[in-house]
Amino acid sequence: MFYHVKDLQFNARVSQPDPRFARVMLEAFGGANGELKSALQYFVQAFSCHNPYPDKYDMLMDIATEEFGHLEIVGATIQMLLGPVNGKMKDVMENTPLQTMMSGKAAKEDLIHQAFTNPQFLVCAPGSPTLTDSNGNPWCATYVSANADLTVDLRSNMAGECRAKIGYENLIPLTDDPLVKETLVFLMTREVTHYQQFEAALDTIQPNFPPGVFQTSPKYSNLYFNMSKGEDARGPWNEGVSTQLKEEWQYIDNPQEKVETTDGLLNMEPKGTERTEAKVHKKDEQLAKERSNEILSATPDKNMHWCKYEGENTSSSKKHKK
Repeated sequence: MFYHVKDLQFNARVSQPDPRFARVMLEAFGGANGELKSALQYFVQAFSCHNPYPDKYDMLMDIATEEFGHLEIVGATIQMLLGPVNGKMKDVMENTPLQTMMSGKAAKEDLIHQAFTNPQFLVCAPGSPTLTDSNGNPWCATYVSANADLTVDLRSNMAGECRAKIGYENLIPLTDDPLVKETLVFLMTREVTHYQQFEAALDTIQPNFPPGVFQTSPKYSNLYFNMSKGEDARGPWNEGVSTQLKEEWQYIDNPQEKVETTDGLLNMEPKGTERTEAKVHKKDEQLAKERSNEILSATPDKNMHWCKYEGENTSSSKKHKK
């Protein structure tokens, strides 16, 4: 159950109309890394957490709801930036509908040129934010990532918050309005907050690497293939010990030769690692049972209830229990 409070989470303000920047801000409204994408992504991800991870369900729903609030902030800011566009467009008898915001023929022609690339503000929905990106491409459900594996979803969310943060960081220099900048800084800051919350939630799930259940083969997990000719770069990604599995990197300087001499890597033997195929198989079985039991033990197979209400102990509920 959602309850809308008409006060915005942040006091969004605009010094004066700026339709050009309103168009740019559509990226945060209906773009691939915008607030609607984040809100719906966390909202959808929460469903698979309801029974096995009620604490994560609570977190995802809280953040999803806050993101809907951010969508409202962005939409309100866009509306204020558009100023009198809607009213002026309603005067259909006026040959220069935006004369108070323009000066001369050149400005009008420039506005018409912008309308050709993003007609929503002037033709489809004059003076109102639309669920598109800044180039008029409609919002798409494929932006949403939900795999029903919490360790995967949380990592996806962390990456999404990073992209959204950079989006606001790039928007800030594009406006000279100090009041709009304040709103953008607030929204940018919350992206970093959410990143840390998802990171902390991921850390409570152990083990969480590799994502999922299968532990990966030790024959290939620490191989680095030198796939380019020229001056080679070395670093912690191909020498020393790997970050998560703590295996020693095996640098394959001549990948083609290695493939040919190992029958397409079939005859590779694990090196630089304490993991063996037997240990991996045992871990796969153990983790598969644990993850399965987590979900099955928390999911009833009949008389299912999504919520528990205060007045649940009625005669009808007692009847079901008999």
